[in-house]
Amino acid sequence: MTAADSPALVWFRQDLRLADNPALAAAVAGGRPVLAVYVLDDETPGAWRLGGAARWWLHHSLAALAAALRRHGVPLVLRRGPADLVVADLARRSGAVEVHWNRLYEPHAIARDAALKADLTAAGIAVRSHNGTLLREPWEVRSGSGGPYRVFTPFWRACLALEPPPPCLPAPAAIRPAPAPEGDDLDAWSLLPTAPDWAGGLRANWTPGEAGAAARLAAFVAEGLARYGDLRNRPDVDGSSRLSPHLRFGEVSPRQVWHAVRDAAARRRDAISGGELLLREIGWREFSYHLLYHAPSLPDRPLDTRFERFPWAEDEGGLAAWQQGRTGYPIVDAGMRQLWHTGWMHNRVRMISASTLTKSLLLPWQLGAAWFWDTLVDADLANNSAGWQWVAGCGADAAPFVRVFNPVLQGEKFDPDGAYVRRWVPELARLPNALVHKPWTAPPALLAAAGVRLGETYPHPVVDHGSARERALAAYDTIRGAAADLRSSAA
Repeated sequence: MTAADSPALVWFRQDLRLADNPALAAAVAGGRPVLAVYVLDDETPGAWRLGGAARWWLHHSLAALAAALRRHGVPLVLRRGPADLVVADLARRSGAVEVHWNRLYEPHAIARDAALKADLTAAGIAVRSHNGTLLREPWEVRSGSGGPYRVFTPFWRACLALEPPPPCLPAPAAIRPAPAPEGDDLDAWSLLPTAPDWAGGLRANWTPGEAGAAARLAAFVAEGLARYGDLRNRPDVDGSSRLSPHLRFGEVSPRQVWHAVRDAAARRRDAISGGELLLREIGWREFSYHLLYHAPSLPDRPLDTRFERFPWAEDEGGLAAWQQGRTGYPIVDAGMRQLWHTGWMHNRVRMISASTLTKSLLLPWQLGAAWFWDTLVDADLANNSAGWQWVAGCGADAAPFVRVFNPVLQGEKFDPDGAYVRRWVPELARLPNALVHKPWTAPPALLAAAGVRLGETYPHPVVDHGSARERALAAYDTIRGAAADLRSSAA
């Protein structure tokens, strides 16, 4: 092998795409043959190894990436094990003189990548890491005092004050392939459920892969931005971008979303307002990574350390009812069933469901975060951790500290005709709109006519919201001080 034929190894991670992939683009620009590698590392993340729904998505996303690379004559080498050991071994055995990857920001990944970089550098192999995941690196955005932000609005304002993200990188026109060692067969990883196969709803609702991400982004920019401001909080209509799992696996970059939205807003007045709101959601994702980078314990410990003393309850029955969509609160149960069936839940309903777990049931936010991690196709350590801490009141930007969502009022406001509940809680489908979000208030004759037998076909509420709210406020009083400072009207 001549020096010019020595390969550049590209380690794909959460960037399963060819377009706007800085690591791949840099390797191709160097003119060397490319060795494309993906490593399934279930050891380094510990408890945060991929959950079941995410593994289903990963299987299909890797299949799509492998097919895209194959069209360039480049095999995708699959290996399993501790990624630092696997990548180092592949680099040495292949004679690679360069290794490229796009940076990750989870604490375990930072430590692993730093050790791997030192190991490869000592062996004379150049390591180049790139930003292919965020608009801004977590260390690039600093408060006036020079430290990290803890409140979203000033963080996002600071981001917007910086230079716009650079243009997106096109997919390589050609990739020079390197000789590839033998890899694992994707099916042998058993990422897909078989006994039982619970993924029918996922298959019916999603198209993983870069092409599916591009199609979803294009369709939403063309048809969804104009209505986004009005519909994004409505779970009963298709008003969400549904880009989150594509972003999670890097099938589309936030930079691609940014430029698609900005370009649409420049051409169409009706895309301006919705575009700003969608980019604000991208901003929350950026903020979550900012928090995780500067507070590596975010997935496990409260950002507000006073919550280390919070008097959480123990209620296995309540947790099971919440997980199974049997709380007796229709909007919550609809969301939890949507999650189980499709691997995704509308963001508004995520907040309502999370509030029910942490405020009404007074159960630790870590239990909810773990359940979402296993069942969401878009399970993202930064977003998941920051979101759960925000709802629980112990995270960044959590004021008012006690925000107890009333599931009845929330349901009536955001699912006014009960269509969402009827879709996912069909046992309540025949109740009138005025009662579908509070079936326990219906007269017995009306319940009978609708075929609802409370406690049999549909449960009574697992807790009384009013009493649970008072219990939550009392619990918050123990760490927050005077009750008068805590009282917040039900959202």
